[in-house]
Amino acid sequence: QVHLVESGGGLVQAGGSLRLSCAASGRTFSRSAMGWFRQAPGKEREFVARISGNGMYINYAASVRGRFTISTDSAKNTMFLQMNSLKPEDTAVYYCAADKQSSFGITTTQADWGQGTQVTVSS
Repeated sequence: QVHLVESGGGLVQAGGSLRLSCAASGRTFSRSAMGWFRQAPGKEREFVARISGNGMYINYAASVRGRFTISTDSAKNTMFLQMNSLKPEDTAVYYCAADKQSSFGITTTQADWGQGTQVTVSS
C-alpha cells in the first residue's frame, strides 16, 4: 500500500493559479499510474488528470484541459498538478490516487487515495 499526502490547496481568486503536490511513500511512481480527482459539494467525485507510471501517457478531463498540467518528480516520489486560470467551478476537494495494479491507467476501486486538499476559487 502506498501512503499519499496532498498539499498546496487554498483560496484563490478566479484567474489565479495554484500548484498541488502529492507526496508518496511505499511504492515508486514508475510502478503506478497516478492521477488527480476532485469532488465538489453535493457532487460525485470526478476525474481531473492522469499520468502513467513511465510518464509517457497523460490525459485530462475536458473541463481542465489547457489550464491544468500534471507532472511527477520521480526522484522525490511526488506528483504535481499545476492549475492556472482557475474558475469558481474548479472549487472542490482534490484527491490524488495511485493505482495498486496498473502502471498505465487508474481504476478507482483499486487505488490508494490521499486525504484530499481543499481548493476554493472565488469569483
